[in-house]
Amino acid sequence: MVIKTAIIGLGIMGRRMLEHMRIHEGYAPNFLWDPDPAACQLALEQAPDATVMESAEAVIAASDLIYLACPPIPRKAFALTAAASGKAIFLEKPLGVDVKESADLVEQLVKARVPVAVNYTQAAGVALTGISKAVRSGDMGDILGVDIVVTYAAWPRQWQKSADWLRFRAEGGMTREVISHFLFFSERILGPLELIWSCSSYPDDATLCETHMLARLENADGRPVTVMASVGGAQPDRQELTIKGSKFSRRVSDFFRDSASIGGEFEPVGKDPDDPRRVGLKAQLDDLLLCLNGHSHRLATLEEALRVQKLVEEMLIVKV
Repeated sequence: MVIKTAIIGLGIMGRRMLEHMRIHEGYAPNFLWDPDPAACQLALEQAPDATVMESAEAVIAASDLIYLACPPIPRKAFALTAAASGKAIFLEKPLGVDVKESADLVEQLVKARVPVAVNYTQAAGVALTGISKAVRSGDMGDILGVDIVVTYAAWPRQWQKSADWLRFRAEGGMTREVISHFLFFSERILGPLELIWSCSSYPDDATLCETHMLARLENADGRPVTVMASVGGAQPDRQELTIKGSKFSRRVSDFFRDSASIGGEFEPVGKDPDDPRRVGLKAQLDDLLLCLNGHSHRLATLEEALRVQKLVEEMLIVKV
């Protein structure tokens, strides 16, 4: 059965999901809303048969699944409105920027007993699935830790510039938007993490988001996750997560490119798909159908998303 789907928030992520839901046989993303008329127009150019509704409440009422791609702060109110109507919810991450507010959101959504998942984009991907299997089998040997390296010439990146809120400290920044994905991945491998120390740097303009992040986290066994992230300088984007094993290690670059090393150069694991974004989003949407039908799935749970948010917000506090 095709699921009547609403998309609230028609910026970069909302329009990207609209594109991929339209080519998936399980979804009919026909109901749209955004407070920005320009964003609505861009979405309609992409999906001329869809309808832009007069309000978020109207789009929720018309649909069975609500995908929330709006900025973090308004996300809670929309999610609770959808839950009160018995609608399934697919949330972008982070759940929010205030941990207490997000903890309350999780509690209320659990009580509402509606299907909910959070869109950590690697959750159902080939890389995380394959590495998790290799860790469980013991093929990689002892898992010694994780290294996360993220560097950008500028933030937001060029393709993100229309989402202006990403450059501000209140809701944006690379720690919330990118490093959070790799913390989620790390917890799937190592289990829950605890922040040991962190140091974040900010511009002189106090409204702007962080430019540097250093941190050490550990799991219950003391195995470390090391984070090094920076913005600035003429360089290509670098987004790497390395799972270090005593026999061999695995590295995920740019969210999907999986490679392995036994001590030398990292070599590709498998062949890169022609369209990795399409493959990755289809896997997410396939697992979302499992979630909506009450079956086991690989998508991020509310509890996982809240744990990652707590780590991120603690990391963003300047420490010396």
